[in-house]
Order: sequence, then C-alpha cells, then structure tokens
Amino acid sequence: MVSATSELNLHCFHSPLRPDHSLHDTDLCRLSLEHLRRTNLVKEQLPVFNLLPAFSISRLITPSGPIGEELQVPDKDTKVMVGTEDTHGGKARPNPQDLRPSVFHSIKFFVLCHSLLQLAQLMISGYLKSSISTVEKRFGLSSQTSGLLAAFNEVGNTALIVFVSYFGSRVHRPRLIGYGAILVTLAGVLMTVPHFISEPYHYDHTSPADMPQDFEASLCLPTTKVPTSAPAPSNSSCSGYTEVQHLAVVGIMLTAQTLLGVGGVPIQPFGISYIDDFAHNSNSPLYLGILFAVTMMGPGMAYGLGSLMLRLYVDIDRMPEGGISLTSKDPRWVGAWWLGFLISAGTVALAAIPYFFFPKEMPKEKHELRFRRKVLAVSDPPVSKAEDASSEWSPGESPEKKDGPAQIAPDLTVIQFIKVFPRVMLRTLRHPIFLLVVLSQVCMSSMVAGMATFLPKFLERQFSVTASYANLLIGCLTIPLAIVGIVVGGILVKRLRLGPMHCGTLCLLGALFCLLLSTPLFFMGCSTHQIAGINHQPGAQPGLELFPGCMEPCSCPSDDFNPVCDSSARVEYLTPCHAGCTSRVVHEAPDKGQVFYTNCSCVVGGGPVLAGSCDSACSHLVLPFMILASLGAALASVTHTPSFMLILRGVKKEDKTLAVGIQFMLLRVLAWMPSPVIHGSAIDTTCVYWAQSCGRRAVCHYYDHDLLRNRFIGLQFFFKTGSLACFALILAILRQQAKEEGTKATVPNAGLQQQLLESGAKKEPEESRV
Repeated sequence: MVSATSELNLHCFHSPLRPDHSLHDTDLCRLSLEHLRRTNLVKEQLPVFNLLPAFSISRLITPSGPIGEELQVPDKDTKVMVGTEDTHGGKARPNPQDLRPSVFHSIKFFVLCHSLLQLAQLMISGYLKSSISTVEKRFGLSSQTSGLLAAFNEVGNTALIVFVSYFGSRVHRPRLIGYGAILVTLAGVLMTVPHFISEPYHYDHTSPADMPQDFEASLCLPTTKVPTSAPAPSNSSCSGYTEVQHLAVVGIMLTAQTLLGVGGVPIQPFGISYIDDFAHNSNSPLYLGILFAVTMMGPGMAYGLGSLMLRLYVDIDRMPEGGISLTSKDPRWVGAWWLGFLISAGTVALAAIPYFFFPKEMPKEKHELRFRRKVLAVSDPPVSKAEDASSEWSPGESPEKKDGPAQIAPDLTVIQFIKVFPRVMLRTLRHPIFLLVVLSQVCMSSMVAGMATFLPKFLERQFSVTASYANLLIGCLTIPLAIVGIVVGGILVKRLRLGPMHCGTLCLLGALFCLLLSTPLFFMGCSTHQIAGINHQPGAQPGLELFPGCMEPCSCPSDDFNPVCDSSARVEYLTPCHAGCTSRVVHEAPDKGQVFYTNCSCVVGGGPVLAGSCDSACSHLVLPFMILASLGAALASVTHTPSFMLILRGVKKEDKTLAVGIQFMLLRVLAWMPSPVIHGSAIDTTCVYWAQSCGRRAVCHYYDHDLLRNRFIGLQFFFKTGSLACFALILAILRQQAKEEGTKATVPNAGLQQQLLESGAKKEPEESRV
C-alpha cells in the first residue's frame, strides 16, 4: 500500500512540469488517486486537493517550491467550509462542490440570533425591577429585602465572570451560550414557583371566602355583632407553616435570581468574541453596533411587559367565585407579576435553540459589506497613516508588545491563571486614570441601579400613579433617551476623533449637566396627605388609642388595610371601620363599579367616602418629573463611550482585555450589588406605617413623601456628584500629563540646539585658522 502511494505521488506530484504535460495525464493521476482512496489504500484524505489540478498540487505541497499566485494555502476556515466540522466519523465527503453553505455557518445569522437572545435575556433580567413593588405587596417584603432580591442577580454573575477571560475560545462557545440560555429559562420558571405554592391572594384577610372580600369585614360593627372569626384570623394564620412558607418564597426567589446571573455569564462575552473572531475585520464593529443597539431595547421591553402584565389581576388563573371589586388604582391591587416571567422565559428558550447547531468554528467572513463600503467612502474623511496608527495603538506603545497576561492566558492552566490575575489586577488599579474612571462609572452605575429598581415604586407613591403607568413611562421615555445618549456619545467620539483629553472633557460636561438637571427634582412633589390616627414621624406605630373617639363603638381589626378617602377634607382612613362607616354602596359604571361607604360617624356629614387612597395633589407633575429625569439619564449615558475609551487608551495594550474584565467585575461588586440594597434601606427609613405579619414587619403602607423624595433624589444626587468629582480629577491628571510630555519634548530640542551652537563655535576658529 505504501509503495503504491509513493509511486503515484512521485509520478503525479513530484514530477517536473513539462511543456507537453497534457491534461489527460493530470486526469489519469487524479483518477488513480481516487481509485486508491476507494480501495482504502490511501488513508489520508485531502478533500481540497480533489478540486485542484495535479500540477497545482505539486506546486503546493513541494517543500522547496514556491506557492503560486493563483493558489493559496488552505487555512482552517477553508477546512471548516469543506466539511471537516460536520462530517461523520472524521471522513471527508466525496464531492465538496455539491455542498451548500449552511445558514449556521453564516456570521450574519449568528449576529441575528445573538441579538434576539441578548434582548430576551435582558428582558427577563430587568423584569423584576418593573414589578418590585407588586412583589413586595404580594409577599409582604420590605424595600431592603426586595433590593437584596434584585442584587442577587449579580452574585452568580460576579463569581464566574472572571473565568470567561480564561476560557476564551477553548470551549464550544455557541453551545455554552445555549446552555447558559437554558439555565436562564429554568431560573425564570423558578421565579414563578412562589405564585403557585402560595395560597390565593386575599386583599382582606378577615373576610370569609364565600362572599365579596371587603363587603362586611371592614365595616364598623358593634362588639356584640362582630363574628367570632373576625379578630382571630391574624393570630390563627401565624402558624409555623406560614413562616416556613414565607422563608421558602424568599429562598426560592434568591436562588432563581442567582441562577439567572449564572446563566447570563457566557452569553455576552462569548457571543462578542465569536462575532469578532469570524466576522470580517471591517464588518465586526458594525455587527457589534447592531448587537448593542438591539440589546439595549431589552430593559425597555421589560418595563413594557411589566406595564401590560400588572394590569391583570394576580390570581387570573384562580379567580374567586364572587369576582373581585378592586381596580388597578386601589393600593391593595396586585398584578400578574409571575406571568411576565413565564413569557420572558419562553422567549429565551426559543432564542436558545439555534445555538446548538452553530459550529465551534466557522469560516471567517471574506468580504466587506457593500453598503458599508459606500457609506464609509461618502461619510468618512480621509485618514492619514499616522492618525490610523494613533487610533490603533495607545500612546507610548508599540505594536510589537504582544506578550502579556491577556495574550498568554490561553497557555496557562486554571491555577496559573488564578495566580496571575491578582498581580495584573493590582498593577491595573495602580493606574490613576483607570482607577478614577472605574470609580466614576461605579457612581454612575449605582445611580442607574437604584433608579432602575425603585423609580417605579417612587412614582407610585409620590404621584399616585398605577404600577402599570409608571412602567409605561420608564419604558417609553427614560430607556429610549438613555439609548440615544449612548449612541450620541459614541458618534461624538467617532466623528470628532476625540483624544483622551477631549473624552475627559465630554465626560465632565455630561456629568455636570446631569447634576444640574437633577436639582429641580427635589422640589417636584408634595407632602403626604393627612391619614387619620397616623403620626407622620418615621418609625411610629399607630395604636387604637391614637384614632379618633368616633370609632370607639367599633371593633376594628388592627391589621386590616382597606383605605377609604374623604375627598372633601382630604383625609384618608385605614379602613371604613376606622371612619365609622356602617354600610356599603356600589355605584355601577359602564367600565367599572365604584364602591362608596356611607353612615360614617368620623366624617363630616356622615359621608359618603370613596374606597381607595386619596389621589396625590401633585399628580400633574409626574410628566415634568419624568422628562427631567430622562434627560438627566441621557446626559449621563453620553459619558459611557468616552469613559470606556479612557480605559482602553489609558492602560497597557497587553492588559486591556483583563482591564475590561476587572472594570465590569468592580462595577458589579461596588455598584450593581450594593446599590439596590442601599436605596431600599433608605426608602424603608421614610415609612410611617408598617403592616404587621405574625409579629414581624412586612410591607409599608404609608411613607412620608417629603422624606422619601429628599432621600431618594438625594442618593441620586450624591452618586452624580461623586462621578463629577472623579471626571474633574481625571481631566486635571490628563492636563498635567500633557504638560509633562510637552516639557519632555522641549528639553531634548533645547539640548540639541545647544549642542549645535557649541559645535558651530568650535568650527569657527578652525575656519579662521584655515
């Protein structure tokens, strides 16, 4: 077998080319090789060679012969295209010319799939923020607990994101992205489990189940007429099972949020590196821009989905027989928060399917997009080689500096990588520009994290709007303007070709105007209306003795919450019982019936009083407030791209990859994890009336609106001020560095001129002597 192959190779491949070499001889050689292959005499198969003439092959595989201009050495991408990736058993297909390129070997299709997946992944990650106040009411959580719940999304992500820099292209990236998406889907389904294991929502726990829930239970009844079961449910419900169920609900949600973060670890980094590896060098920025543009719509869609779902009643799958008498404006209303998680999880699962069909490596894109060439030819000014080099390499660096931890990471073991990482991290953090940029981004991210988590709840409380409307405002106004700000920042950096100094100036101006726009927000709101029997001091708990004496004949449950409003005096009562009302009237309307309570002994004229909380006196300010807040978010977003460029141009080239990884890790640890808890704790300190559940503090029913506004906006103002201070220090350091470089450049010139003068003085006597 070996001798036959060797003879054929000598005849077909290593024979010198003669002018009379005919195509017939070439075909004979090729047919002979094909025959030997079919008879298993030649085990090594070269599918690419079957497409080439024999004389071209001889020029290709001869060690000393040059490679012809018409033929190039087949690279790894060509092998993948021919079919080594998809063939069974490692054998090449006999006729590669008949192979049609699969859609899963197209980088454009991967960009489309990855855009949809990241859109769905950010939608499910941001959905909890849109329904945070609803989850609080449903399960009796404080804002601090709900903030911790939102922060746990970053715990699993932070713990594993560092190793993404290590694994890189060692793994099957599309398949790992698919596994991560499946884990995100399971986490989304797990988030809905508390709804199904909990009892149906009773917005009035003192009512029997066979009648409308707030018909007689909240009325003022004499002590002798109070049902024996009325005061007891609060105590009877405080069983060990209830407490265990509450802990189980919180534990399930924390676990689901952690898994949600773990599943999202491989999606973005591996997707970006995969696109950058196999897209044409000129097309890669365009593809990544499309990816980010589509991805940024995810949070907006999360708030839009929350706006739709929270219009539906929470127990839409198990409605009580008598129906419900609540409207979405009622403070006891709880929307179908769990339904949005199911829809988002289903979307992620569908988007994950194509990733199990993408190859580990695909052919690198060969051609630049036509419309991109036309657009660049028209819009981009000519770039000199010097400018191109300066944009490609950072100042003071040379293209030869290739060796560093970022480049040698693929050659390290996991233990070696863990040992190298802290040294690189400490060296990077000692760089003043990098440290200050990261601190400024930490401040900005803390502001964004707090606003994204609790802005819907703030709008509900401050301006008496529904949770659905609050989410609609954020999804349609704040998120789009923030996206516009990021795009504008990128365009300014690109078109104006901003250097580090100008990038620092742009960041400083963006942070300054963002801070100025947030100042009027302190004054856009109004005080809490009067609530009968409640002291407007945070932490004070009302007792029955604090209520007016008009309701002494009544036996009002202390833990009931069914507010009614005396609109003439703008006084709110916890229940109709606390207002001394003895009867209930329903006025039917075409859209929804309105509930009134009459014969109220604590109300001037006996009523009637309307069911529900009193509307805020400054509801008309919600739109101006949102416009200013959204413009501030847009100006803050303008700093995103230039601050990122300061990091890329400020660190050594060999540390750039790990520097970006360190940046995102620090943002998660210092901003996205603690900020929701900090904002939630600040909001809890403004509560004036807590609901009690089994002796523990549950959800807050009433806040001091002035204190809530000052502390929430004050936290935002504090973080914006910190970011502004960091950018001011960055600009000062950049100016100092520019002055030092200028003096270094002038000193050698002065020394050179002095040397020339001295040499000229020495030559003058010689010339005179001659």
